[in-house]
Amino acid sequence: MTVPRDESPDQPLLGNDPGREAEFDAYAEQYDQLLNDSIRLSGERGEYFTDYKIRDLARLWQSLGRGRDRPHILDFGAGVGASIPLFQRHFPGAQLTCADVSARSLQLAERRFGSSASFVVCAGSTLPFADDCFDLAFAACVFHHIPPESHGGVLRELLRVLRPGGALMLYEHNAWNPVVVRVVRGCPFDERAILIPAPTLQRGLRTAGFANVVTTHRVFFPSPLRRLRWLEGWLGWLPLGAQYHVVGRKPVPNAGTATPPQS
Repeated sequence: MTVPRDESPDQPLLGNDPGREAEFDAYAEQYDQLLNDSIRLSGERGEYFTDYKIRDLARLWQSLGRGRDRPHILDFGAGVGASIPLFQRHFPGAQLTCADVSARSLQLAERRFGSSASFVVCAGSTLPFADDCFDLAFAACVFHHIPPESHGGVLRELLRVLRPGGALMLYEHNAWNPVVVRVVRGCPFDERAILIPAPTLQRGLRTAGFANVVTTHRVFFPSPLRRLRWLEGWLGWLPLGAQYHVVGRKPVPNAGTATPPQS
């Protein structure tokens, strides 16, 4: 169980725009269909994109030498819970907490997946969790919905709730890929999205206090070229993929931390 923390709704962590919460509440019922419609040019459905993200997180966990442990994972911006079956597949036995600003989305997730996770609405000035309570934190295409001026506060909160040595993985769309920009602009729930260049997000993690910050670029080949996907392990340095992830570690006092793998 997660431990709640006192909140101050007067200064919301994600900014003073209540429209963002209402926006995702409004799209919750149609989220899966809208997502699949927006990515149809890729030749894939939403599960493909969710699966490789959780596989990347599982490889990160293995690289930390913790592969046999059952981590406590925070899925920040979990929405309607599309990631839950993939967490069950790649992290069997893990304790999963799904957090979001959209109460309606989390209600749908809980209806679909029940006791598979804990569901927590984030509406206050801090994340409603105790210090040092998660081994991994994960956010998939969430930060482009958060006002840029709020990024630093959110990153500091994610650092706070991680245990020393724990890791954060943030996935985002590549703001330098014109096809991605076109897809995002055509997606109803991305109407107010502000895409983030990878160097900007990387600097944000370092400024917030994360160590060993590494960026890896992903998704170079659409479905018609899927036979070439085995090459992606060598292309993480190339900022041309459709998405990228940034990984950072919470420093361990008086100890070094290993650099995450590039792919």
